Amino acid sequence: MRTDTEIRSIGKIAGSGLSSRCLGCGRGLPAPFLDLGRTPLANAYIDPAKAGEPEATYPLAVAYCPDCHLVQLSERVAPEEMFSEYLYFSSFSQSFLRHAEAMVGALTDRFDLNANSLVLEIASNDGYLLQYFKQKGVPVLGVEPARNIAAEAQKRGIPTLNRFFSLESAKDILVRHGASDVIIGNNVLAHVPDINDFLSGVRDCLKPTGVAVFEFPYLGDFLENIEFDTIYHEHVFYYSLTAIGILARRAGLELFDVAHQAVHGGSLRVFLQRPGTRPVATTVGAMLADEAQAGFITSALYQTFSVKVEGLRRALLAVLGKHKSAGKRLAAYGAAAKGNTLLNYCGIGKELLEFTVDRSPHKQGKVLPGSRIPVRPAEDLVREMPDYTVILPWNFADEIIGQQQEYLRKGGRFIIPVPMPREVSL
Repeated sequence: MRTDTEIRSIGKIAGSGLSSRCLGCGRGLPAPFLDLGRTPLANAYIDPAKAGEPEATYPLAVAYCPDCHLVQLSERVAPEEMFSEYLYFSSFSQSFLRHAEAMVGALTDRFDLNANSLVLEIASNDGYLLQYFKQKGVPVLGVEPARNIAAEAQKRGIPTLNRFFSLESAKDILVRHGASDVIIGNNVLAHVPDINDFLSGVRDCLKPTGVAVFEFPYLGDFLENIEFDTIYHEHVFYYSLTAIGILARRAGLELFDVAHQAVHGGSLRVFLQRPGTRPVATTVGAMLADEAQAGFITSALYQTFSVKVEGLRRALLAVLGKHKSAGKRLAAYGAAAKGNTLLNYCGIGKELLEFTVDRSPHKQGKVLPGSRIPVRPAEDLVREMPDYTVILPWNFADEIIGQQQEYLRKGGRFIIPVPMPREVSL
């Protein structure tokens, strides 16, 4: 097992933005299997007054490490550039709130959490999840690096530290707040370049019988459903269970359970502990065997992915071009980061989509990075009645369609772009 000093060295060497080293094991990375070109940051929404100004762009490409099986960006952007101010608020999705509430109930029951427990959430956003623990009388602590979002959580009465989580910050958390019974990280593991340091901090913050629970989009769904639009600079990693198991062992943790979740286009919920604390569930070995059989631990599987992505791009442009040529009005729903990857890779801008709508007031009035498509309130969809509307956050398509029945009743049609474009009408 590597020492913490060795782990930190790998993070400093490989996390510098260079494309030569794996962020997990520090060994050389092969050439990317998918290159999406240079794109702006997916959450760098722009003030309309600055829409004519140039914006920074960065390489966006993904490579596979054949040694530790980590799928990762070949070049990185410093987290401080992306997360110090942030416009994604988890509470604006009702389906994700329901998912969070159900997760809290399941963890509270399984691990017998009560008023004497402590739940620590890393990347706790606006308190969307911890609020449900608080309602049950379970003490909580959030760690959230975005100043504006941490402030929102604090307004809601959720104790929140405005900082990045790391091995170093874990020491301070231990001194000030003590060890945790449960540590949760929903959709955070993919965002952490220095993943070895991060997991070592998680290990140190756990009580001897504590549990770390992480959810993240699953590489299996990513590959099967051509979810290339989930690639953006914030998402450094695209995890298989195999890679998670290797990372856990390197940090002195043990993967003891896993469950597939439908959220975000297909995710895994994994459970980590100090080795030997609980029996390892049979689901772990079964999924590891499935991944090996499917080719997750060989490079051949990844080499075919770029062909599928290009096929999706051509199909979407063909559908939109056909409707535009027929004189139809086109718009989009959502100002999601994944949508920005899709629009910029496909070369879709205001010449095809007049506008997009979003429920978040923090995004309304902005324009999308790269495409410069304006973001308007969700009510404008029915007010303007475009003939076709592309659902950019397709992982919430059911929720959005349910909310927009009036648009459908009036003759509007939705286009869900992934895994291949399909139209939805009343």
